[in-house]
Amino acid sequence: MSETLLRLSIFAGAIFLFSSLEALFPRRQRLFPRQGRWLTHLGITVIGSLALRILGPFTAIATAIWASGKGLGLFNLTDWPLWIEITLAFIVLDFAIYLQHIISHRVPLFWRLHKVHHTDRDLDASSAVRFHPIEIILSMLYKCAIVLIIGPAAVAVLIFEIILNASAIFNHANLKLPIAVDKVLRLFIVTPDMHRVHHSVIENETNKNFGFNFSIWDRLFKTYKAQPEGGHDSMKIGLSEHQSVNPSQLWWSLKLPFAKTPE
Repeated sequence: MSETLLRLSIFAGAIFLFSSLEALFPRRQRLFPRQGRWLTHLGITVIGSLALRILGPFTAIATAIWASGKGLGLFNLTDWPLWIEITLAFIVLDFAIYLQHIISHRVPLFWRLHKVHHTDRDLDASSAVRFHPIEIILSMLYKCAIVLIIGPAAVAVLIFEIILNASAIFNHANLKLPIAVDKVLRLFIVTPDMHRVHHSVIENETNKNFGFNFSIWDRLFKTYKAQPEGGHDSMKIGLSEHQSVNPSQLWWSLKLPFAKTPE
């Protein structure tokens, strides 16, 4: 099975699994029907995938293969067993994504792009793919740069990319986990309840819980918030200046970073 087919199969499986589970065990009542939002998110995904073709061969996995052939990057200077390299590469890449997420909130230029993700007023499995195409391109270039620096094996990057996508679908899901299960899981990984806090309209909550895979980064760097101030059932999701039906529309979402004033 090709790398692309493998990733698409696992991605589709994760979307099906968690969208089914959230339909059976919803955490919050929806504001909008699935159909409109999902069509918008599908459109953003398709456009983002086409946008990545602009980069041609510049993908994180292709970069890892190229760096290995040239002997570039820290791991290419070592002779560690593959399992150690995969483990360490996963940890470093996950921390890099955590830092990238913080930068996307702190730097105004990047926030203009990233807020497309945050304008979603419902949160479910499909929200994991709601990223502006330009942000997707910049994110790939960022990952390529990190891969060049650390020089991980291509299989390590593949494993990381697959788990990153699946975990994003999981922690964006509108899924109600038993309190005891959530309490144990969030000691290690980001759960839906933990990540939902990050999508609150309250700025102090929006700027918390930046992790995607491991929850340890937020705890270590004091960006962790256990629960939203108003509770999960009554909290407002999205951005305070965009509390309308607009974020459910494809064209509005695509042109948002270029709008001079809130719409």
